[in-house]
Order: sequence, then structure tokens, then C-alpha cells
Amino acid sequence: EKVLGMIDEMVENLKAEQKEDDQKKQYCNTQFDQSDDKRKELELSIKDSQTAIDEMQGAIKTFTEEIAALEAGIKQLDKAVAEATEQRQKENAEYKDLMASDSTAKEVLAWAKNRLNKFYNPKLYKAPPKRELSEEERIS
Repeated sequence: EKVLGMIDEMVENLKAEQKEDDQKKQYCNTQFDQSDDKRKELELSIKDSQTAIDEMQGAIKTFTEEIAALEAGIKQLDKAVAEATEQRQKENAEYKDLMASDSTAKEVLAWAKNRLNKFYNPKLYKAPPKRELSEEERIS
């Protein structure tokens, strides 16, 4: 009977230990599930972050290319402005020469017209103003 009592006591101990082990197993399974869920969330977050990084790198590359294109455009515009400025300066110089020539031509035509008026229409003739000779001209 003593052995049977010890066996019964041992069975009770084993049942209690099994109950504790079942509770610990359930706790461990819950922890494993939570850890697995957390790992999946982190993997998904890493994947999303990598996708965002890839998109940003693509955008940086695109912006870099756009900046390079804009800089090239600015250089072309600067070159065109410089050429246009040079052309305008040349045209301005030509215009000033032309105006000077026109002014001289008008003076010559007015002088010729006055000279013709002296012969053909003396009433319209205007005598040139008397010019004072300089000291050097009077000496020679």
C-alpha cells in the first residue's frame, strides 16, 4: 500500500507538472506567434522602406538629370544673349555710322541746293556766314 500511495502521489505530481508544462507551452506558443507577427511587420516595414529608398533614388537621379539639362539650357541662353548683344552692338555702330553719313550727306545736299539757288534762284540763296580767320590762317 505504501508503494501504491507513492505511485498515486507521483501520478498527482506528474499531472500537476503536465498542467504547468501545458500552460508554459501555451505561453511559449503565444510568445512565438507574437514574435513571428513582429518579425513579419518588421520585414514588411523594411521592404516598404527599401521601396521608398529606391523611389527616392530614382527621383534624385531624375532631378539630377533635369538640373543638368537646365544648366545646359542656361548656358545656351547665355551664349545666345552674348551673341545677340554683340550683334546689337555691331548694328548700333553701323546705325551711328549711317546717321553720321546721312547727316553729312544732308549738309552736302543743303550746301549744293544753296549753291544752285545762287545761280538759278538768287532770292532763296543764303550767303554763308563770314568766317573769321585764325591767326595762323591770316599769316599764311
